[in-house]
Amino acid sequence: MVLTPQTLFTGQQLIWLPVCASTNTEAQALIVQNRASDGCTVITDFQTAGRGQRGNQWEASPSENLMLSVVWQPTFLAAAQQFRLSQAVALGVHDWAASLLGPDPKLKLKWPNDLYYGNQKLGGVLIENSLSGTKIQHSIIGIGLNINQQIFAVPTATSIGQLTGRPYAREAVATRLLECLERRYLQLRAGQVGKLRQEYLRALYRYQEIHSFLIDGKQVSGQIVGVEDDGRLAVAIDQELRRFGMQEIRHV
Repeated sequence: MVLTPQTLFTGQQLIWLPVCASTNTEAQALIVQNRASDGCTVITDFQTAGRGQRGNQWEASPSENLMLSVVWQPTFLAAAQQFRLSQAVALGVHDWAASLLGPDPKLKLKWPNDLYYGNQKLGGVLIENSLSGTKIQHSIIGIGLNINQQIFAVPTATSIGQLTGRPYAREAVATRLLECLERRYLQLRAGQVGKLRQEYLRALYRYQEIHSFLIDGKQVSGQIVGVEDDGRLAVAIDQELRRFGMQEIRHV
């Protein structure tokens, strides 16, 4: 696979693997070997042990979807600011999908950084950070996006191809993705934190809507009112503002 993204550094070092266990694992090995430049991208046709959020496995049909990992060196971010990177990445993925689907109001970001169309998942992000003191040294941005797959084991998944009824060349959509990601990363690096937060909230799934959540095994009704600087989801429940980490709340 050959990609020629119009970027400063993201994807300029490209490693394509027909099959691998996980692109994040491969990217981590490159970092350990001191072989990963800033923006190094590992892409594969098929992962045998792809990982998702909450320890879930990421499943995708061979050669039909997009599975890649980008290595960045966001040393300008403190460890406590990790969610800022998550927001920038999520917006880059959202920009990419909007460039293919148009400005569709059904296109949303499900906290913290899953890509949704309506109530169906289009893709997910897994970010793994390594720290040096109080700063982030390396970030591995693992991204899985459903492109051409037509049949899914669960009804809550969909693909770009299912939505538009046409096939896509993965090289072209991967190139566009890298460009969208770097644009948002450069905004973050330039300190445009407030702008990124506002756009993230505008794209947030179920934001300011009354919705059902699962908390401690119980279903409750609440309203997402924001996201804290540390990434916790702020939800108003029974006139009380509560904040939740990723393992503490689920959409129903």
